[in-house]
Amino acid sequence: MLEALWLVPLGFAVGAYGTLIGAGGGFVLMPALLLLYPGESSDVLTGISLTVVFFNALSGSAAYARMRKIDYRSGLILAAATVPGAILGALTTGLVPRRAFDGVLGVILIGAAVFLMARPSLGRRAPAGAAAGASPPASDGAPETNRLGTYSLRLAVGLSLLVGYVSSLLGIGGGIIHVPVLVGLLGFPVHVATATSHFVLVLTALAGAATHAATGSLGPGVGRVVFLAAGVVAGAQLGAWLSPRSRGRWILRGLAAALALVGARVLVLAFQTTP
Repeated sequence: MLEALWLVPLGFAVGAYGTLIGAGGGFVLMPALLLLYPGESSDVLTGISLTVVFFNALSGSAAYARMRKIDYRSGLILAAATVPGAILGALTTGLVPRRAFDGVLGVILIGAAVFLMARPSLGRRAPAGAAAGASPPASDGAPETNRLGTYSLRLAVGLSLLVGYVSSLLGIGGGIIHVPVLVGLLGFPVHVATATSHFVLVLTALAGAATHAATGSLGPGVGRVVFLAAGVVAGAQLGAWLSPRSRGRWILRGLAAALALVGARVLVLAFQTTP
């Protein structure tokens, strides 16, 4: 049991950085689990990651709620589309061989990094009304609401369904895709996007984790979840506190750099793993 205590600081780092950029930390935690437990099946590790992402997102969302950064209406719409995909993804994880799992995850992480690096303007705060149907910001500092206009609603729902499936299949949560979509395609300010993405992650990760628990794939990883969750709950509070104090452009650049490095390492692992 004492040997697992090192998972607490790992969880803290994952929680702090994941909440800072609104990605939930799964994109960092899942590759770390793959590297630390090369002999473990992908469905067990995915169950661990999604459960920890849930606790991370829940803690971070509580902090963002106190700051009044979450666009709840948009978040609920996105979650309604993401949750069914998350359940389906969790059900199909066990069908993917470990080597193929590592390869797909590595390619997706590097692809997301390239997208962010190729779109430097994503880090700039979108002007008020950039998204169709956006209302003026409230005078009390609450985030802009109703940002999903008629033209963007279908796009957001369609992308969220896909994000839910892929993120749950790979155990990465989905924030690494949702944040660029919210900022680059739907016109959300970066800090509202990170907070809203975290809110969506609460429901998405819960659906995926519950599915893994129901199928029994989470059972072997419960002990590791306890230590990781203890770290991410505390780390998420720090990440939420740092988020409004960080420049949006640097948040996204940091995300891109992390995705590229981790993706490359996971690809190397995929080639080294015995088929």
